[in-house]
Amino acid sequence: MIKSMTGYGKGQARHGGLSLTVEIKTVNHRFGDIGIKAPRFLLPLENEIKKRVGERLRRGKIDVFISQESSEASSSVPVLNRPLAEAYVNLFRQMEAWFDLRDGIPLALLAAQRDVVQLQEASVDPPQVAQVLHEALDQALAAVEQMRAAEGRATLDDLEARLSQSEEFLTQIKLRAPQVVDEWREKLHQRLERFRGDFEVDPQRLAQEVALFADRCDISEETARFASHLAQFRELLRQEEAVGRQLDFLAQELNREANTMGSKSNDAELTRMVVQLKAELEKIREQVQNVE
Repeated sequence: MIKSMTGYGKGQARHGGLSLTVEIKTVNHRFGDIGIKAPRFLLPLENEIKKRVGERLRRGKIDVFISQESSEASSSVPVLNRPLAEAYVNLFRQMEAWFDLRDGIPLALLAAQRDVVQLQEASVDPPQVAQVLHEALDQALAAVEQMRAAEGRATLDDLEARLSQSEEFLTQIKLRAPQVVDEWREKLHQRLERFRGDFEVDPQRLAQEVALFADRCDISEETARFASHLAQFRELLRQEEAVGRQLDFLAQELNREANTMGSKSNDAELTRMVVQLKAELEKIREQVQNVE
């Protein structure tokens, strides 16, 4: 079953004093491109996150957003910047001597100075971080996969309908193509009949001209290849793995064969059928762009 590359999922997990929220957003992309935005303490796990995501989402522009939520236990603790505090104390004592002050240095004054007291991320046990991260990440991935699968089912239904319509157009084209040569032969005979008294018609030369025209208009190879590509396309739609790139390639091949049919057409009705076929192929190509 094919999957769409468009999806969104969210997961949350909490253990002890650590709470993480993971959001994943995916859109169509030619390759698999994974971007991660996460708190600094998760940087050592970035490669592991990419590997875990890449194993389940093979293709698309994948953005992973990880945030640390407030919890019962604070995620950061205040710490003293001792060198800076000592520098302030020395400065205040010098000021006391300079200005003959004897009130002492209030603790509140010292603590109020910028960066004397700083917030520092509390250390978290690495196994605990991995446990919470994996739980939240797996929830988000499951939600994304569910949405991509639902989108994929809708895309599959649309592609199946358009493939059936393309097969119908192909059948009409295959029926019309031989008639073009027959009608051209008849028109040629009618024109020659008008000039029968002016010159003699060489039957062999006439047969050669008809044969040359038939060869120039022959699209049997193109229609056969087109039918083969359609069969391969349907077969890929039944695969479980990611087949978006293969479908994209086949869509290009189908369009190439249709273009050749159009270039060989010497008949307005046949050209109209090919134009209809190409319009359907364009809709197929647009849908394939979003298949994983």
